[in-house]
Amino acid sequence: MKNLDIIEKNQIASEFSVIEIDANEVTTLREFYEVLAKALHFPDYFGFNLDSLDELLNDLTWIEDEKLAVYFNNSEKFLEKERNETKILTLLDLLDATCEDWKWHEMDEEDEDYTPKELFFGFDKSQRMEQLLNKLL
Repeated sequence: MKNLDIIEKNQIASEFSVIEIDANEVTTLREFYEVLAKALHFPDYFGFNLDSLDELLNDLTWIEDEKLAVYFNNSEKFLEKERNETKILTLLDLLDATCEDWKWHEMDEEDEDYTPKELFFGFDKSQRMEQLLNKLL
């Protein structure tokens, strides 16, 4: 399975806990940060920016689930009001890299609360998402 993929929700492996997000609610980066922060129960210190997102997605110690899928329906609306495509691709690249990092994350001896995670971001089929994801290749 790819880290970011076009997929039907019912095709996500059953061992994943699925958090579904309506992409109609994430048409800008700010909305994306706000909705994802709420959906993943980010701590109050989340800074609503790329660096803070990177930090928290590489932590996730407050989430008990070991396999987590974030699924966007209505993906044709995903960040559609964001005019700078480079920002969108940077975000998608960060999400992909974070998923990949979790595959190789090793437990730190000092971190007793560490639980390895598997993270996946899925999108329902849309021409927009297919084009964006193809630009990452």
